[in-house]
Amino acid sequence: MSRLGFIVSPASRSSIGADLLVTDQKCKRAYSVQVKTNARTFNFWLLNPKAREIVSPTHIYVFVNLRQGGNDIEYFEVPSRQVSNRMVVQRRPSPTWYSFSIEDAEPFQNRWKVFDSP
Repeated sequence: MSRLGFIVSPASRSSIGADLLVTDQKCKRAYSVQVKTNARTFNFWLLNPKAREIVSPTHIYVFVNLRQGGNDIEYFEVPSRQVSNRMVVQRRPSPTWYSFSIEDAEPFQNRWKVFDSP
């Protein structure tokens, strides 16, 4: 995101729903970003159960697939409303899984414009 011209800072370790805090160069637009990364399974990402509740026009998920040892990286920038609406809950004996599928993420691949321009 820094390469795109945004100012990016890691969020506090105590923040529940955000890994990064992002703003444009003029500090007129700010975003919270939750990053989810896969290096082995590439068809879904595990979520926090609170993903259904943490919804804002300025809260974005960046789902990342690190394929072939990190040489081929896929990015999906998905608004939190979409994640909340399409989150899958799989009740298992233990634990319950909360996930977001790659099929739901694909329309957002390399859609950095969800952040507007820096």
